[in-house]
Amino acid sequence: MVVADIESIILTGEIMRKFTHDPRGIRYEVRGYTVDYHRAYVVCRFLLSGVLLIITAYIEE
Repeated sequence: MVVADIESIILTGEIMRKFTHDPRGIRYEVRGYTVDYHRAYVVCRFLLSGVLLIITAYIEE
């Protein structure tokens, strides 16, 4: 997976789950599609600075 895939997942995706019990902040699981149309997920959170932190990304099998 490359940066373009992660961007595509976030831009084409929807929030599937919201993890609210993490003391470091709310995490979001976003499901979308890679640039070659594979369904994939990104888990991310917003930092206090407003930066989006990508925690992990994976392709659905």
